[in-house]
Amino acid sequence: MSSNSTSEPTIFIIFGGTGDLNARKITPALYNLFLDGWMPKQFAIIGTGRTQLTDEQFRNNMLEDINQFSRSGKAKADQWANFSKGITYQASDVKDAETYKEFGKKIEQLNTEWKTQANVIYYLAVSPNLFPIIASNLAKAKLAEDKDKTRIVIEKPFGHDLDTARELNQLLSGIFNECQIYRIDHYLGKETVQNIMAFRFANSIMEPLWNRNYIEHVQISVTEQLGVEERGDYYDGSGALRDMIQNHLLQLLCHIAMEPPVSFNADEVRDRKVDVLRAMRKFTPDDVRTSAVRGQYGTGWMKGVEVPAYRDEPKVDPQSNTETFAAIKFFVDNWRWQGVPFYVRTGKRLHQSSSVIAIQFKDVPHLIFPTEAAESWQQNRLIISIQPEMSIRLQVQAKRPGIDMVLNVVDMVFDYKGTYTQQAPEAYETLILDTMLGDQTLFMRGDQVEAAWQLVMPILNTWQHKKSLNFPNYSADSWGPESAEALIARDGFNWFTLPVNTKN
Repeated sequence: MSSNSTSEPTIFIIFGGTGDLNARKITPALYNLFLDGWMPKQFAIIGTGRTQLTDEQFRNNMLEDINQFSRSGKAKADQWANFSKGITYQASDVKDAETYKEFGKKIEQLNTEWKTQANVIYYLAVSPNLFPIIASNLAKAKLAEDKDKTRIVIEKPFGHDLDTARELNQLLSGIFNECQIYRIDHYLGKETVQNIMAFRFANSIMEPLWNRNYIEHVQISVTEQLGVEERGDYYDGSGALRDMIQNHLLQLLCHIAMEPPVSFNADEVRDRKVDVLRAMRKFTPDDVRTSAVRGQYGTGWMKGVEVPAYRDEPKVDPQSNTETFAAIKFFVDNWRWQGVPFYVRTGKRLHQSSSVIAIQFKDVPHLIFPTEAAESWQQNRLIISIQPEMSIRLQVQAKRPGIDMVLNVVDMVFDYKGTYTQQAPEAYETLILDTMLGDQTLFMRGDQVEAAWQLVMPILNTWQHKKSLNFPNYSADSWGPESAEALIARDGFNWFTLPVNTKN
């Protein structure tokens, strides 16, 4: 198989190798990178977990995961045979420092066999409380000393609040250089999210319009039909603000609001994102009351099936004050965006599963058409759909065919399925490949994480210290609490939703 990759020989050590994240995302991503020729010729995957497994048992488990979750479908026997040669398993207790000596032996063995010094990627697909333990034990075993060859990948959540995020950053920075730390947010690996940069900065017609002179407001919505499922114990200590807005939605906002970087250098791009977070207006207690809405779902029917209220979900406190919905109005106080509201919302058990960014342009300064010609008048919008479809739509007014002058909205559409025949890679494929290549452009830097926490902490503190007396305040299969509609309606706007025909 030919290789597209310029990455060096690489050893992946996956902590949490028997977990759900590895099964659904990491293993299928590595296999698809292999199929597409992006894996280095010399690679090894070492899974580790508390479960006692032989190498063969672990390989069989990975094959089942690939057959179930890979975008490329079931693995072919010859391709799997070539890929699985590099897979081994080591049962270990990550809290036991002695365990890590075995990793060191395997790394040395592979380096001797390959006659080179391989890159080593420690992938922490484990519970967040284990991040500091694993990092500290890697340091004790002297497995993090080669700053050029070792990298650590950390899944979200990165901290539970500002203080714990700072503590984790301080711990990691005492062991690794910042250029070795890959804080992964899978949203940043999605094709449409990456295309925001291309759409903005590779087309001269967009940048002159991308400011307060032409844009009236921006909406960012990530909505889910699913409830908390089996994650009740985790989610009840997190909530929508921590789980989605502090990372995913603020990252999307940064892509929309950032200034043009001087180059595509990783730190240059990330500097511009941090600039956005630092320019965002800080919340006072009064701002939280007027500009932030929370909700919690009650009972209802989803696709003909009755579903329980959040407080009746497994492993959830029956008196829980945790929000399953959040909507917030942000402002970016700089020359480009002064006065332009950025509305974000996210929630569970909502009517539609979608991730969409809607940029609404200001209305024409003077309407020359008669009233009857413009009955369906709508301001121009740019719609960036991340899921379920991947598309970018520019909504404009055009004349309807016929003798009379009647205007209606038409879409100028770029969609992936209609434009490209090749299948788009999964987000984890992009991010894992970037980790191998040492490209941190799509990964969050330590100061970026802390700036995002600083922004949401006043809201978190207010909500935690003041129990909501009206939970649950929206039913399953709705669009959330009425107060979320009021939040945006007060400014004369309404939430944008994808047309029904774009749903999967």
